[in-house]
Amino acid sequence: MNPLHDLLEQRDALLIDGAMGTELFARGLTAGDPPEMWNIDMPDHIVDVHRGYIDAGSDIILTNSFGGSAFRLKLHNLQDRVHELNQAAASVGRRAADSVERTVIVAGSMGPSGELMEPMGELTPESCAVAFAEQARGLADGGADMLWIETMSSLDEVKAAIDGARRTTDLPIAATMSFDTAGRTMMGVTGQAAAEQLAELGLAAIGANCGNNIVETEAAVQQIKAGAGDVPVIVKANAGIPEFKGDELSYTGSPEVMGAHLQRMRDAGIQIIGGCCGTATQHIAFMRQVLDGDIVAPDIAGPGPNRPDDDPDGAGRTRRRRRRAA
Repeated sequence: MNPLHDLLEQRDALLIDGAMGTELFARGLTAGDPPEMWNIDMPDHIVDVHRGYIDAGSDIILTNSFGGSAFRLKLHNLQDRVHELNQAAASVGRRAADSVERTVIVAGSMGPSGELMEPMGELTPESCAVAFAEQARGLADGGADMLWIETMSSLDEVKAAIDGARRTTDLPIAATMSFDTAGRTMMGVTGQAAAEQLAELGLAAIGANCGNNIVETEAAVQQIKAGAGDVPVIVKANAGIPEFKGDELSYTGSPEVMGAHLQRMRDAGIQIIGGCCGTATQHIAFMRQVLDGDIVAPDIAGPGPNRPDDDPDGAGRTRRRRRRAA
């Protein structure tokens, strides 16, 4: 059973959610605190975040478990609570998804370990697989529909995470990498190399998320699309480019910027689209309108290297049109 493919049979494209951190910081999360603890301490806040994205039009929500592996939780002395925290993350995601009548997929987020694989670091394929197996089991026990390995830089770590997940669950798996260094991941992986290796692993979908800027993420995703064969492709780019305004970090991408990005990706044949860092409910709501044909996407180039967006609000460029028949 593959809920992602089942939903793609009903719709030609799916909308993912936006950033979890953006919403949690707005609700009082302090930098340096583990967001995974909110799944237990303040679950209603997490449900509220998920419902915000669902109400904005997301077909897929990612659980609040990005840093839920033992490697990341060890930074907060929570390494003995991996199963508990991940089960809770999936459970609150399930609660939000089941509160609406339409189908919403709950994807168990599994972020990078933060460690380097040998020989550059001490992480081995086995130790990596064991850690991700524990996280995957918690997410499955909490009711996740699938697993979502994301923001990876190393193909070896992706493969170890997949191996671990398959040791403890039979859930479908998606995997995305982050292209943030001149069109490559931090470990030098190109979109083409990612496609060549990931497309052979029997995954539900592959693609890119986060990254240095929209332009480079789109270029990497198009490389992945060219080599993915029949495997659906994901893009979950950041909302523009990060910048500091005083002590506050914000992103340059307006909802109009993300709407234009969605249209370019749809034109390129990408079927699963959302937003990563800096993407909030208003971005997702605008993207939903573009995807549904309620509005024409504004003609705005994506912010790229040394090229700030020249019209972040898309003033005067967005025209409303009649909603397409369902």
